[in-house]
Parts: sequence; structure tokens; C-alpha cells
Amino acid sequence: MTDTTYATATGAPVLPATKPARPFFSSGPCAKPPGWSADKLATDSLGRSHRSKIGKTRLQYSIDLMRELLKLPDTHRIGIVPGSDTGAYEMAMWTMLGAKPVTALAWESFGEGWVTDAVKQLKIDPTVVRADYGQLPDLDSVDWSNDVLFTWNGTTSGVRVPNADWIPDDREGLSFADATSGVFAYDIDWTKIDVATFSWQKVLGGEGAHGVLILGPRAVERLESYTPAWPLPKVFRLVSKGKLAEGVFKGETINTPSMLAVEDAIFSLEWAKSLGEDGLIARSDANAAALDTIVAKRDWLGHLAADPATRSKTSVCLTVEGADEAMIKAMAAALEKAGAAYDVAGYRDAPPGLRIWCGATVDTADIVALGPWLDWAYATAKAG
Repeated sequence: MTDTTYATATGAPVLPATKPARPFFSSGPCAKPPGWSADKLATDSLGRSHRSKIGKTRLQYSIDLMRELLKLPDTHRIGIVPGSDTGAYEMAMWTMLGAKPVTALAWESFGEGWVTDAVKQLKIDPTVVRADYGQLPDLDSVDWSNDVLFTWNGTTSGVRVPNADWIPDDREGLSFADATSGVFAYDIDWTKIDVATFSWQKVLGGEGAHGVLILGPRAVERLESYTPAWPLPKVFRLVSKGKLAEGVFKGETINTPSMLAVEDAIFSLEWAKSLGEDGLIARSDANAAALDTIVAKRDWLGHLAADPATRSKTSVCLTVEGADEAMIKAMAAALEKAGAAYDVAGYRDAPPGLRIWCGATVDTADIVALGPWLDWAYATAKAG
């Protein structure tokens, strides 16, 4: 049951007294870190070549910060690539798949997107292991003689893998993790990850358009020993004369990056460094717990991901009793117009519902303040 009723004697919904101080709950691009403002960004690299000394220094600095925060071993390389997380994951698929059979796990729209690309674009015949929205496939059924594609955290379904224990140390195939809403929010065992991708605009709240590609030693070995049967666009080429293009992983990007986006990412990374990865995880955990308390007190609100062990702590997807797409749009529009919450409608391909970002850049007090506004939006939409 809802703990508070927001209605007049005539039944009309009444606005709650307190709004979230920062009503940014979008699941991408996500909320900026607390204290962010554009005038705090360093600008000396703007208007300069990204290949100048200052350009390469700032790009390398962002890579160094990511390595430190993620506790990434020296065996793994980090590169900044075009096209956000999608571009980074496509780059990995196009350059490394085809050497072995492929298993693709799909339990939400982005996983399904990788299945589509494997089948229709690369024209390989993957084994597809699916689960409905809100569920996780049987991870124990995965054949690790294959390369395996999966999302660490299903942004559009709110379902995540519980950990990396299901990935064997003696795997024959490569593990390809789309970790865009997972890094900086979960403790990832990097010995189990051969390829990982993410984008700054998720857990860091950075600007879009740039992806991050992480390669373990087994992925590098694949790149240097295997040539795909299909032609590779220039922006996907990671090998030159049979060897890894090491410059890509030292700040020499394949195409021209936005140095303003790089500086924005550096601001977020320096903020994150002040907390450490454990601090980032703790903030996300606290946000998810606060939202779970809100859900538990309302009989009309639920979690799309029923199992807490595999429920996302970043992109939390909620069900709304009796709601169709039109009702969800009405709730989201009412919240936006009131300045109480922005961009909280669920993903277009997901079942109708709400999606609340609980990553580290969101303040827990704002999640707590959101509860009464969800009551108000629900009553407003029903009245309408």
C-alpha cells in the first residue's frame, strides 16, 4: 500500500511539497556527477589537434583514470573508439567473430541487437539463448567452446548477470561483455572478461558519441592471429601489418574525438576517483535500496526483474499496475512538466513501465524524494 495519499477532498491529485534537487533519472545519457557545471571543465585542449601533445596527454590521462578506477590489470588494454558503446561492441564483433562458433545471450533489446548483427550483417549462425524481459537465461547452459556475447547489465530490462562465476577460467572461446551500465557499479572480475565495452554517458554521466573498448590478452591474440572473411570499415580496424594498433590504446584514436567530451569525461572520472570504485558501488547500492523501499510500500508498483540476485542496481525497471504505453507516457510527461523527474518512461521495446536510473551520479536523497511524486503521477494519469 502507498504510505501517503496525495489528493484533495474532491479526489484531485495534490503536488508533493518537495522535489528532487536534481530530477535527472534518465538511463542514458545519465545524470551528471554532483557539483558538475560546464565552467568547471578544463578547456586548454579545445581548438587543438587531438594528436597534439596536449590532446594525446588528455586522452591518455582519461585512459589512466579509467584503468585506476576499474582496477584493470596491466594485461588489459583500454581504447577510446567512435560510436559510443554500440560502436565499441560492433568493432569487437566485426574484428573477432567468425574464428569460432558463437553463442549469443539475449534477454533485452540490446542483446537482441547483437543477435541481429551476428545473423543478418555478419551472416554467422549463432546459438541464441533467450529469456523474456525480467528474466535471465540459464547461464550454466552456455557452451564455452564458443565465443559468447552477453550484456553484463540489461539496461532495458533491469536484469543483470549476478557475477562472473559462470565464466570458466579454462574457456576456449572469448567472453564479450557489453558492460555499459555495469562498469563502475559492480565489482567485475577482469580475469573472466576478454572483451568489454562501455560508454561515458552511462554510469559516469559523461557526454555521448565515444565508446570504450577493453581487450584482454586472449582478445589481442585473436586479433593478431585471425582475419575475418568480411571487409572492415576503417573505423573498425584494430590491426596493422598483423599486429595490434597499440596507438589506439595510448590515446591515438582511430578518428577525431570531441575533446570537449573528453574533458567532460575527465571531470566525471576525477569525481569518481575521489570516491574510488568501492564508493561508486556503494552510492549505486544505496540508490537501488532507496528505490526498492519505495516499491515495497506501493501495491501498484513492482520490479520487472523479480529476482533480487539478478536485478539491476543501475537501470531499475518498474512495472505499474494496469498501465499501458499511453499511461506510462502520461506519467512521464506529468513528472517532466512538474520538474520532478525527467526521462523515466521505460525503453520503447520493453513492456510498459518506468525506468529509474540509480547509478552513482544520482543522489540517494533525490531517489527518496521521488516516491511521493510517483504517487502523484500515478494518480494524475489515472484521473486523466
